[in-house]
Amino acid sequence: MLDIKFVRENPEVVKENIKKKFQDEKLPLVDEVIALDKEIRAIKTEVEALKAQKNKDSKLIGQLMREGKKDEAMNLKNSLGGYDDKIKELDDKLPSLTEELQKKMYVIPNIVDKSVPVGKDDSENVENEKFGEPVVPNYEIPYHADIIAKFDGLDKDSAGRTSGNGFYYLCGDIARLHSAMLSYARDFMINKGFIYCVPPFMIHSDVVTGVMSFAEMEGMMYKIQGEDLYLIGTSEHSMIGRFKGQIIKEEDLPLKLTSYSPCFRKEVGAHGIEERGLYRVHQFEKEEMIVICKPEDSMDYYNKMWSYTVEFFRSLDVPVRTLECCTGDLADLKVKSCDVEAWSPRQKKYFEVGSCSTLGDAQSRRLGIRTKGKDGTYLVHTLNNTVVASPRGLIAVIENNYNEDGSINVPMALQPYMGGLKKLTPKH
Repeated sequence: MLDIKFVRENPEVVKENIKKKFQDEKLPLVDEVIALDKEIRAIKTEVEALKAQKNKDSKLIGQLMREGKKDEAMNLKNSLGGYDDKIKELDDKLPSLTEELQKKMYVIPNIVDKSVPVGKDDSENVENEKFGEPVVPNYEIPYHADIIAKFDGLDKDSAGRTSGNGFYYLCGDIARLHSAMLSYARDFMINKGFIYCVPPFMIHSDVVTGVMSFAEMEGMMYKIQGEDLYLIGTSEHSMIGRFKGQIIKEEDLPLKLTSYSPCFRKEVGAHGIEERGLYRVHQFEKEEMIVICKPEDSMDYYNKMWSYTVEFFRSLDVPVRTLECCTGDLADLKVKSCDVEAWSPRQKKYFEVGSCSTLGDAQSRRLGIRTKGKDGTYLVHTLNNTVVASPRGLIAVIENNYNEDGSINVPMALQPYMGGLKKLTPKH
């Protein structure tokens, strides 16, 4: 969410930003929030003037009484009730106007960084850099679900009976490989100086609206019926929500946190849920990284964070590339974002395995997360990035370490988490 003062003083900048995001239907919101803000400020000014006049008249009553002008004093005293009525009438207007202003402000997108390429959707994202040589072996790599089936590692039929489409059981060596990746990701981030956390997997609605846009919320979040609780779609939600309404000591910044959680997503939209494989599912597990820092440090941490994900996947023998998200592909709260994509030797193309974003002070403004320095209190910046999300990351490791005989090499970094196993051998 933008600062209303910024919108008031820079309406054309805000409108141009909306155009860059190809959301022209939101252009009228700028003038609407400016008008609402003007009305609210006028009411507050009038209330303060009425209170000042009431105090002035109250003091005058005492003076008149001391001067023996009792009738004049009583007439003035009787008129004070009119001030109270008018003040109450004006005060009663403020909650609905303030709520309407906030609702509209929540829909106006954040100002994107100048370096973000302009484009309508993800088809216009721009490749930044490749890391590792993408290899296509001279033997066929089967679909990941078929590879896993040879290890008796996936049971979607039973999951369909227990939970429905979009859920799965991972079993045996494949389940172990999945857990090894997450454990390695945890230790990888701890070694980078991040503090490990396991957060709540459900959060209140005021935290949800504090960390994401309404459109994302509708498309992603599962609500617990009858309670003010939502299942998290990523641990970023509860990790940022942890600091709601807090003033963080400036000397404690930056806060560098890494968190594990299961993640739950509706996956509503054009992509749908995959019937056979594990690309798009309702439930997965993820290691996340979060940074809360001073505004002047946020871009530096943004570049460090995506590089950590690149380093992580390269340590698992997976070639990757980074893709700069264009304006039309950025969620409304984001200032800048890039995807990390892993090479698929089966598809002969890259696919997304992580996303790194800086949100400026959008989340901290919504949630009231501040820090206090020598020049006063100010809003912090928040950033988030995927270390690894499995089963997406699992698919990348399996395909890039698959052998012609159907076995899977265990990357050296994962071997300590697999009891020293160097290779997984299929059962069929």
